Amino acid sequence: MYRIRSFEEYQAQYRRSVAEPEAFWGDVAASYLWKKPWHQVLEWNFREPDVRWFTGGSLNITENCLDRHLETRGDQTALIWEPNEPGDQPEFISYRELHRRVCRYANVLKQQGVGKGDRVCIYMPMIPDLAVAVLACARIGAIHSVVFAGFSAQSLADRINDAGAKAVLCSDGLCRGNKEIPVKAVVDEALEHCSTVQYVIMSRRTYWPVAMKAGRDILLDEALNTVGDDCPAEAMDSEDLLFILYTSGSTGKPKGVVHTCGGYMVYAGYTFQNVFQYEDGDVFFCTADIGWITGHSYIVYGPLLNGATSVMFEGIPTHPDPGRFWQIIDKYRVNQFYTAPTAIRSLMTFGDEHVLSYNLHSLKLLGTVGEPINEEAWHWYHTHVGKGRCPVVDTWWQTETGGILLSGLGGLSPMKPAHAGLPLPGVQPVLLSPEGTELTEPEAEGLLCMKAPWPSIIRSTYGDHERCRQTYFSAFPGYYFTGDGAKRDADGMYRIIGRVDDVINVSGHRLGTAEIENAINQHPSVAESAVVGFPHPIKGQGIYAYVITRGIIENEEDIKSGIIECINSAIGKIARPDKIQLVSGLPKTRSGKIMRRILRKIAEGETDNLGDTSTLLDPAVVDALIAGRL
Repeated sequence: MYRIRSFEEYQAQYRRSVAEPEAFWGDVAASYLWKKPWHQVLEWNFREPDVRWFTGGSLNITENCLDRHLETRGDQTALIWEPNEPGDQPEFISYRELHRRVCRYANVLKQQGVGKGDRVCIYMPMIPDLAVAVLACARIGAIHSVVFAGFSAQSLADRINDAGAKAVLCSDGLCRGNKEIPVKAVVDEALEHCSTVQYVIMSRRTYWPVAMKAGRDILLDEALNTVGDDCPAEAMDSEDLLFILYTSGSTGKPKGVVHTCGGYMVYAGYTFQNVFQYEDGDVFFCTADIGWITGHSYIVYGPLLNGATSVMFEGIPTHPDPGRFWQIIDKYRVNQFYTAPTAIRSLMTFGDEHVLSYNLHSLKLLGTVGEPINEEAWHWYHTHVGKGRCPVVDTWWQTETGGILLSGLGGLSPMKPAHAGLPLPGVQPVLLSPEGTELTEPEAEGLLCMKAPWPSIIRSTYGDHERCRQTYFSAFPGYYFTGDGAKRDADGMYRIIGRVDDVINVSGHRLGTAEIENAINQHPSVAESAVVGFPHPIKGQGIYAYVITRGIIENEEDIKSGIIECINSAIGKIARPDKIQLVSGLPKTRSGKIMRRILRKIAEGETDNLGDTSTLLDPAVVDALIAGRL
């Protein structure tokens, strides 16, 4: 499958992928099972946008993840499930057993009338049934939309309604670290505001008592007893929808990012194999949640497409102690470990003993994902976890890209702390000036864009294609705009600087400022708010909220607590501000535009370099903000 085994091979593949993209990706795709061959590899324009890969071809991604492995590796472990508590029983699920479970779950869905093109929302903890449910939807051509089981009932309802989901798949509850969350109760609350959901299928995890609505709610264990093990895979056009995954944007409404079957499959499989340099028999451990794109591409689809063994972890890195990741690595002799810089920075605060007391000799490669990694964390990771011998692949990509775009390739390519590295074959990055001019000199800093499509590029935003065009393709016609700024060094390696739009990257999770502001403004004592990001030593970016209140405030802490409750209810705890400053005014231009540049500078403590404030309606507001800075 076009395995890269040297830097020279990478360079050759890259040159061919740019010069002959159709021939290159056609050869990669030919290694998969297709029910019907394609008649054209690529048709595209970035105006509408309209991107199509492997036109006319049909396939089912689960046949490539499961069926084709049964003869040669049916008894090999596909998934290792490690539960929240170290003393609880793990599960080792073979390819044969995973195939059986997927077919049975798919038959349960079909029994309820779920079929090709129906949207299915999945709101579940990191248990085996989550991976099974994802694949079961793909098996029958239903479009899965996984929602992280930490989002509030309101956020869940928003996503269900936007997708028009026919069914919700969930569990009774979840345990994550010391937290217990009644998952089914959150679903019930969300469905009070949803009209399209006909069925809720619930897995048992905690065995807590839950309310079951007659005619709507189905217990998975009972339904599985009524179906067989055989479920033929639905034939899917290459451009049929595979999944919708919601991501926050610079406006309040989350965007339903659309990925399709053929291109996503080809790119997820190719990038997994080459970025992580996976070899048969290796054990791969990605610590993400399947509720995010990283879990989709590099816990479920990418590993299974390559016949890999993938570790799925229910818990958190600090429970019951900060050695949990390292204990799992030694327990299963993990070879490739992929986690977030936030987790690394958090674990650094506990000192070195928790990592030095473990062997970790099985590790061959370390990876990071979700946000740029700072140099201090990179060196700690490389030295203490990788023992100075494991390459670190600092991967850059997005929900919208479907797979990794910039990265090292195992130990084959150059490695530079805090640099994502070089583009993968088929990926053509450019840096643009704010005016849209390509910066062609070797060393440059600008806006990161892509000038050609790769197979897993976003196809649309669900139900609103114009929003897709406006968000990603309108700022610089002819380019996909990532929303990130970047630097390129003399060797062509890229370093990501961060977001240039109104999106905050908190612990690798993108949160729209407008979405948070809308939640804050629901508080009856709030007149207006403005949210910005600021540097945070653990999370990368923290959330700083400036809030104008109504009337006289007698107890500021009560107001702040109420604001946090509004955010918890509307979005979830991941969006809670680190700092809330109650203010009398915001820096606005005479046309009423909030000068967020000034708010960011104040939040960062850079009050001596605020730039020109002469255009403000009331420059005195700035002095008041500085005086009250937290």
